[in-house]
Amino acid sequence: MSLAGKKILLGITGGIAAYKVADWVRQLKKLGADITVVMTRSARNFVAPLTYAALSGNKVYTDMFDPADSEKIPHISLANQADLIVIAPATAATIARLANGLADDLLSTITLAATCPVIIFPAMNSAMYLHKATQGNLKRLKEYQYHIVPPDSGSMACGDNGPGRLPEWPLAQDAIMTTLSRKDLKGQHILITAGPTQENFDPVRFISNRSTGKMGFALAQAARQRGAEVVLISGPTHLEDIAGIHTEHVTSAKEMQTAVKKHYQTASIIIKSAAVSDYRPASTAKHKIKKGAQNYDCALSANTDILKELGDCKDKNHYFLVGFAAESKNHQKEGLRKLKEKNLDMIVVNDILGKNTGFAADTNKVLVLDRNDKSYNLPLMSKAATAHKLLDLIFESIKG
Repeated sequence: MSLAGKKILLGITGGIAAYKVADWVRQLKKLGADITVVMTRSARNFVAPLTYAALSGNKVYTDMFDPADSEKIPHISLANQADLIVIAPATAATIARLANGLADDLLSTITLAATCPVIIFPAMNSAMYLHKATQGNLKRLKEYQYHIVPPDSGSMACGDNGPGRLPEWPLAQDAIMTTLSRKDLKGQHILITAGPTQENFDPVRFISNRSTGKMGFALAQAARQRGAEVVLISGPTHLEDIAGIHTEHVTSAKEMQTAVKKHYQTASIIIKSAAVSDYRPASTAKHKIKKGAQNYDCALSANTDILKELGDCKDKNHYFLVGFAAESKNHQKEGLRKLKEKNLDMIVVNDILGKNTGFAADTNKVLVLDRNDKSYNLPLMSKAATAHKLLDLIFESIKG
């Protein structure tokens, strides 16, 4: 998803974590957002307004009464033009001010006057965060329908260790995307598979592939951002579980098949982006196979084609079925063959030999084919953006 055209007002208050938010401005700018920064008086003691002005490309607002813009009534004009207000770091003082409707500086006045969504990122000393007063104020802000993103735990500048750290950018980005995303998938139950599978020879060796799960995880996150209820079944990856998504971890193709069977009947959309091993060793040794002869022969048995199984019972269960195909040549021909043979509604063809595409890359460029003879060549973009484009196509196809 792009933030192009979105106006985000970023409120920065007087906490040491203010320096981290400079990178948030840069990241939001890369996503296309138009950022206006409002700083409290205390925030200016940590980072100079000039830094945020240079990064955002816009004027930084600091005072309630600005002679240069007196006719615009800044606290009203800025509130009206914002699509989203993000307050980070949000200190205990600012949280208390907002919870009690105290409008005694520019940021609190803008927030009180705004009708757009507000996301608050508390960041402070652990004792201050855990104090009953702060927790009570946060509870009240939730009642006001503000979105509160809990802080991380860890070592802080004051030397304490506990909750109170400003989250890192990926979590902040997800919160912003979730808040701004249209909820066109609300009511949909989406089952997604991701990552590779591993088929054991013995306790230390296995057959696998180069899949990292990045595309499947991006699809799961994008679907949740757009309001869907998501179940993610993942083979072995190094990716962290995504908040708000029920994730089941499996290792082998057989385990993935079992997990899919447990969930597929309640799904309205199934996206099979996992790279499931086609074969497994015919037998698995209980102990490590020792080095012996120069050559070692291993008989292989075919794994069940989970995607074809889902295709065979799709018409009875009425879900929309999307498959993925990793190809090195004849992309359209192979995609069309699999689309028909496996009774799919849509197939996404990855070019595994392409530059910056396929396994392990953070970007992707895919060919999408559907059962209505439509084809779409998506340009090279991040896997997060590719995920949203794929969900757009799925949504359009379902709605007819």
